[in-house]
Amino acid sequence: AAIDRVHARVPEFLVPGRTEADVAADIAEAIVAEGHSEVAFIIVGSGPHGADPHHECSQRELAAGDIVVVDIGGPVEPGYHSDSTRTYSLGEPEPKVAQRYSVLQRAQRAAFDSVRPGVTAQQVDAAARDVLAEAGLAEYFVHRTGHGIGLSVHEEPYIVAGNDLALAAGMAFSIEPGIYFPGEWGARIEDIVIVTADGAESLSNRPHELAVVEV
Repeated sequence: AAIDRVHARVPEFLVPGRTEADVAADIAEAIVAEGHSEVAFIIVGSGPHGADPHHECSQRELAAGDIVVVDIGGPVEPGYHSDSTRTYSLGEPEPKVAQRYSVLQRAQRAAFDSVRPGVTAQQVDAAARDVLAEAGLAEYFVHRTGHGIGLSVHEEPYIVAGNDLALAAGMAFSIEPGIYFPGEWGARIEDIVIVTADGAESLSNRPHELAVVEV
């Protein structure tokens, strides 16, 4: 809930002419103000920087038309971590961007819908990847679908091909497929979910749509 409140404030920080570092500084203040004990990480990847899943922030200035990936989190006492990614568009996105983003939404939803006790971690990864593959976007998804989270930001279970660990009720992990077009733009949607007795519960409740920021 605390990190959801931060994402609700992000659009006010995304102003053309400001740098990624400017935005990250505002987000850092908001993370603590909204209830975290500290900042664990901040990614503000605008335009071509959004195509690097591991970008942090830079002196690049935001511009109208940018797609911006914002991945943020931190610990809340007694030390459990938040982690959430949403993607923003400074102005209305181009039709091709909107179409590809809609596929990503479907991929993230498919992974969530696949979660239940007994399903393996790699099956959840495949659920997201298959949707992207059907749309010809498989090559643009270049990382695992998720990671466990708790007292550490990254821990088991890792939601990745080759991990045949069976999910069990109570496990907490991210579902965060992304698409990345080098030199152009990228997008990612990340929720934290908990395995329930017959499915999954999402702890992330911000909208999944590409958030359009008026410029």
